[in-house]
Amino acid sequence: MANQKKVGILETLDLRKVTWFHVQTVIISGMGFFTDSYDLFVISLVTKLLGRIYYHNPGSSSPGSLPDGISAAVSGVAFAGTFIGQIFFGCLGDKLGRKRVYGLTLVIMTICSICSGLSFGSDPTTVMITLCFFRFWLGFGIGGDYPLSATIMSEYASKKTRGAFVAAVFAMQGFGIVAAGCVSLAVSAIFDHKFPSHAYMVDPSGSTVPQADYVWRIILMLGAVPALLTYYWRAQMPETARYTALVAKDAGKAASDMSKVLDVDLEAASAENDLARVSSDEFGLFSKKFLQRHGLHLLGTTTTWFLLDIAFYSQNLFQKDIFTTIGWLPSAKTMNAIQELYTIARAQTIIAFCGTVPGYWFTVGLIDYMGRFKIQVIGFSMMTVLLTCLAIPYHHWTLPHNQIWFIVFYSLTFFFCNFGPNATTFIVPAEIFPARLRSTCHGISAASGKAGAMVGSFGFAALVKAVGMRVTLLIMAGISFVGLLFTFLVPEPNGKSLEELSGEAKPEKL
Repeated sequence: MANQKKVGILETLDLRKVTWFHVQTVIISGMGFFTDSYDLFVISLVTKLLGRIYYHNPGSSSPGSLPDGISAAVSGVAFAGTFIGQIFFGCLGDKLGRKRVYGLTLVIMTICSICSGLSFGSDPTTVMITLCFFRFWLGFGIGGDYPLSATIMSEYASKKTRGAFVAAVFAMQGFGIVAAGCVSLAVSAIFDHKFPSHAYMVDPSGSTVPQADYVWRIILMLGAVPALLTYYWRAQMPETARYTALVAKDAGKAASDMSKVLDVDLEAASAENDLARVSSDEFGLFSKKFLQRHGLHLLGTTTTWFLLDIAFYSQNLFQKDIFTTIGWLPSAKTMNAIQELYTIARAQTIIAFCGTVPGYWFTVGLIDYMGRFKIQVIGFSMMTVLLTCLAIPYHHWTLPHNQIWFIVFYSLTFFFCNFGPNATTFIVPAEIFPARLRSTCHGISAASGKAGAMVGSFGFAALVKAVGMRVTLLIMAGISFVGLLFTFLVPEPNGKSLEELSGEAKPEKL
């Protein structure tokens, strides 16, 4: 018993072997990210269907499509909500505690997923306005999940397994993308079987059956299911000991909570010993001391995440346009509306299975051996090389017998994005900042990423129209290279305690 008191709560957390509580936390937090990615990426699957339903132009030789501005708004408005939610809930997580606001994000996501599918009205303007309204607030709830999930997992994990655990939470995003594709495949297959119709080129008006309006609504509303399934367990999670002991200064509660979840015998004296060993210099976010100690770190985490998300979301949200441009997907007029949704969902699910999901889990398996810095450098470097290889001989890839190799290279960009900066930019901000500012700094870093996502979602289509796909891919390669350069501002957290990384372990002399 005396030995446990001597070790202290923070050291117990840092040295503790994997327990069922750690696994449970990964699952509960990960299901939030599963929901997040389903909701964010599923919209790219249904935009073509929305165009056919609401913007059909009688007499046109091609199916209806969303106007450019509306398409960008529908695809990107959730990112605006996510941007605000990340900053708002990030700050709230440091002020009120991680647990107190953690369940609220799921409630918002559940309500807004359902309401997105119930978007009111039958005329195009009303439906698009209400859809964008609810997707904005859906994004707001999703935004809170980023800083809270990352911070909670990093504060519970040991220093030997912290990278893998936080990466595993984020890796659920890959399964969410796959689930969005699989649900879209299943729903579209059922409706196409029950309500068959001719291709657009055969019967323009009849190619979009009235029941197609239910398809996209069902797909969007099903995003509420995983959030509902995990709400109870998220509400039962205790506050992290690091927040309770170091920020709330409640040593007794920190010891009591950790004794229960980690199945160890701890007393308040353990947390009091920790407080005695931690710096009492509580400088604020806008202080000179923060700028000196962590200013370059915050610049590194925000810029790398911003640059990554320009490339990542551009490629993810506009896969269908890229596939159509190179001729991998058949012309829209050769299919009916529901068949087109099925074809797009199948293509994106294949890419997710082959490139996106393996990349996430390579990171989980290797991050605590290779370190965050090395994985991020490799990822940005390979993205730069692969996007350049796609761009320079672009015409070569559009020839029918070369399209499969374009898909192979394109899948590899997703692999190295996820076995690379898409994972590490999420993990590192949850490790290198002080406990009282950890959630806030992660929220700021994540919001910077979503600013990049907005640039990608609103700007990609316009850029392709202005300069063509080849030059656009070259620009994405350049952005990835700049991300590589800013990686050198971010420290390597591997194998160190959170207090060592943040400078809280002992007072620092400036």
